[in-house]
Amino acid sequence: MLGRHRDQKVAEMSVLLKKPIEEPEVGDISAIMRPIGANARAAAGILATIGPNEKESAIKAMAQAVRVATPAILVANGEDVEQAEKAGETAAFVDRLKLDEKRVAAMADGIDTVAALPDPIGTVMSAWDRPNGMRIERVRVPLGVIGVIYESRPNVTADAGALGFKAGNAVILRGGSDSFRTSCAIHAAIAAGLSGAGMPETAIQLVPTRDRDAVGLMLAGLDGAIDVIVPRGGKGLVARVQAEARLPVFAHLDGNCHVYVDKAADLTMAKSIVLNSKMRRTGVCGAAETLLIDRGAAPTHLVALVRMLIDAGCEVRGDRDTQAADPRVKRATEEDWSTEYLDAIIAVKLVDGIDEAITHVERYGSHHTDAIVTADRVAAEKFLGRVDSAIVLHNASTQFADGGEFGFGAEIGIATGRLHARGPVGVEQLTTFKYRVRGSGQTRS
Repeated sequence: MLGRHRDQKVAEMSVLLKKPIEEPEVGDISAIMRPIGANARAAAGILATIGPNEKESAIKAMAQAVRVATPAILVANGEDVEQAEKAGETAAFVDRLKLDEKRVAAMADGIDTVAALPDPIGTVMSAWDRPNGMRIERVRVPLGVIGVIYESRPNVTADAGALGFKAGNAVILRGGSDSFRTSCAIHAAIAAGLSGAGMPETAIQLVPTRDRDAVGLMLAGLDGAIDVIVPRGGKGLVARVQAEARLPVFAHLDGNCHVYVDKAADLTMAKSIVLNSKMRRTGVCGAAETLLIDRGAAPTHLVALVRMLIDAGCEVRGDRDTQAADPRVKRATEEDWSTEYLDAIIAVKLVDGIDEAITHVERYGSHHTDAIVTADRVAAEKFLGRVDSAIVLHNASTQFADGGEFGFGAEIGIATGRLHARGPVGVEQLTTFKYRVRGSGQTRS
């Protein structure tokens, strides 16, 4: 019966999504936002009591609803992409925004993957007995209500909604103005899936306006309704969130990622990793922005790596040694070493060994993702141990900085702070814990 009802709701949603997506006209934005906060808090109370099987079924229904809604999602996305291109946005920006059937299918598959993940809620993290006979357990519980603020990444609508729901949290989504129509279409599908599975649609809500005042109200906590904020977007957005939020934030400000090619690096492997790290998708936060090459590897590696990047369509900005390797290299400035390009541009520098490479990463990096390419295990362990980034890799591309690649199903973002969550923020990171204590009449003297 439940399945029949779900299919009916999905079919109804598919029809409704053919209507134009309209933004409500409201003078006082708080008139929209405060009910969203109150509804999310109420939904969080319900989700905390829902069992693993019910959550799994609901998330699978969300995935199926996204598949059914693919044509409508692509129509909405086409309008967003057209608007971005007319506005003169960069190719990297448009790539982050653009969806096709393959990307929508991957989005739905990602939701299904989240559905199949072990449910963290209720897991006993540790337990011990006290001499007085009391039994103490540390148990995973939901965070409560998560506010997600993001730009031009419509897939976050699905990823964040599914992950937050799986961890027993209500989610308030505020997508970017550039992806507004796409986010609305994806959210409509998700809401239909939730409703069809008998879950409250208010468990995952999308702010239905582009008004920037909505962000300010979320950062203020919506009268205590929101427990944590997750920003996902450019440096300007994240900086604003970190500066203005009155509640905890899971965030990274920059994705200034490095690849260090050690003197013991295999050239073929180095070329493969460097090219993938930079050029697979230049607009993602795990894309390499600086290439450091050990001076001891320069005679065999420098020209080959620089030529490969330029021939692949990447602009190279280098130090004097790198400029001497290829006349097409532009002179790097001090600013280049700390720049997150999010484009087909990379800064290249020769360094005197691993110690100088680590010093450079620590000075200019953003503690996001950094990699070493080497056959020297001692050098690899030194790099992995001393580079203080959320993700450090040995002989692998920086583009593996992704929750799905970590086996998390998806991610709500990459956190580079040191408290609570670090690295890809998946289901487990969207929980906290409480202590359950069982006694038999004990009192304290």
